[in-house]
Amino acid sequence: MIGAFRAFIATATLALGALIVTPAAAGTLQCVPYARQVSGIEIYGNAHTWWNQAEGRYARGHEPREGAVLAFAASRSMPVGHVAMVSKVVSEREVLLTHANWSYRGGIERNVRAIDVSPNNDWTDVRVWYGPIGGLGLRSNPANGFIYPVQPSEQAPIQIAMAGRAPAGSGAAHAAF
Repeated sequence: MIGAFRAFIATATLALGALIVTPAAAGTLQCVPYARQVSGIEIYGNAHTWWNQAEGRYARGHEPREGAVLAFAASRSMPVGHVAMVSKVVSEREVLLTHANWSYRGGIERNVRAIDVSPNNDWTDVRVWYGPIGGLGLRSNPANGFIYPVQPSEQAPIQIAMAGRAPAGSGAAHAAF
């Protein structure tokens, strides 16, 4: 009886394990973890939340800078938004982006062209290179702007503790802080 019960539990556990839904990110590289890795910007959650999460934590703006993350807004075609790192500023209205999961599911693209097509030149409407057609995408995409990474000079100062020398013959060690 106990053996049959254990067999039932084992079978049920395997069956339930097969039914568990795995997140999409488990097998496919997504834009968010890739952007976080290449930019050093420590924000989590869907891409469309990055702009608001950055407020008060990172400088934000509408001027492209190398290393910044371009935060795309949610839209009908991108319900969770998108994030991409600026790898090079070509001009005030053209950049090269490095990002994941844009042209190809889970694919990484480096140094692909993106242009600002917004009427106010503020990067709120952007066209991005799309691999399958070999050119800029046919539609533009809404964007919030750029999130700038913390520069080394803006980080908190590093304190270093050093062990001092003990007076001769004391047998004790002192630390200088």
